[in-house]
Amino acid sequence: MGFTYVQKLPTPEEIKEEYPMPEGFKALKKKRDQEIADVLTGKSDKFLMIIGPCSADNEKAVCEYVEKLGRLNDAVEERLILIPRIYTNKPRTTGDGYKGIVSQPDPEGKPDFRAGLIAMRKMQIHAIEASGLTAADEMLYPENWGYVDDILSYVAIGARSVEDQQHRLATSGFDVASGMKNPTSGDFNVMLNSVYAAQHPHEFTYRGYEVRTDGNPLAHCVLRGAVSKRGNNTPNYHYEDICRLIDLYAQRDLKNPACVIDTNHSNSNKKFKEQIRIAKEVCHNRKSNESIRQMVKGLMIESYLEEGNQKIGEGVYGKSITDPCLGWEDSKRLILEIADEV
Repeated sequence: MGFTYVQKLPTPEEIKEEYPMPEGFKALKKKRDQEIADVLTGKSDKFLMIIGPCSADNEKAVCEYVEKLGRLNDAVEERLILIPRIYTNKPRTTGDGYKGIVSQPDPEGKPDFRAGLIAMRKMQIHAIEASGLTAADEMLYPENWGYVDDILSYVAIGARSVEDQQHRLATSGFDVASGMKNPTSGDFNVMLNSVYAAQHPHEFTYRGYEVRTDGNPLAHCVLRGAVSKRGNNTPNYHYEDICRLIDLYAQRDLKNPACVIDTNHSNSNKKFKEQIRIAKEVCHNRKSNESIRQMVKGLMIESYLEEGNQKIGEGVYGKSITDPCLGWEDSKRLILEIADEV
């Protein structure tokens, strides 16, 4: 019973000193952050695409993927903002399965979180070097924010975290766009309560300090579908779902009404090819209704070098070891088609 203290982890400042953000990238991040903020505040008509692997499990494969994304960005940057999805932590509430690169194994196979934090930071920096694009990550552990706050341009709060008070409070101190997913139950009110909390200032304890935040006006909704009490998936990206969200936003004191549609997870029932159809339906609905166009600011798409997924240990390079993803050729085609649609 009780805690066994294995090792004292380095502070964010110590990690940053050891692995600093290259000086030339600071201006890039500032520019990208502002471009994304302008979309969410309605100053820009560009469309966000947060796209990449379900899990960033292999630095070489991830960097090869984002390099392709960076080259494609030149063809679509007038209409789209491509944000590589580089997710370095995975929610595993049962303790089974892949937990992300931050749970880096030591030579005996046990987690070495010091090595994991370094691997997380190095991967994000190398991905920028490969692509010229700053990325998105899920902040599964809000205390990790300080290790990447100078690198990321987008943060996602997952369906299992969005009801957690610490996640809501910490997000109120993030200075980048932060997407709050609907919980697995699909409850829009819970999601909007989390957006409200994140947008307002708070005082709380964080990493051993008493802290004060100003609120994050760029906190917004992410619709990822729901799971019923019987285990059935229920999508929530349809025309009627967005109209309902618009009405609920209007009833609350919230800044910058916005949502992003997650095309996988419960919206697709994890049938990864369905992401193509869902993305096109969302674009059609935006064209059909001006209010929907103003509300829906982007898409989240799971995509990797190879389509589908594999079991851990199979060793197929660039293929997801968690949820199935679109392959690169389908992803490239979809990005170009969406650029023509928005």
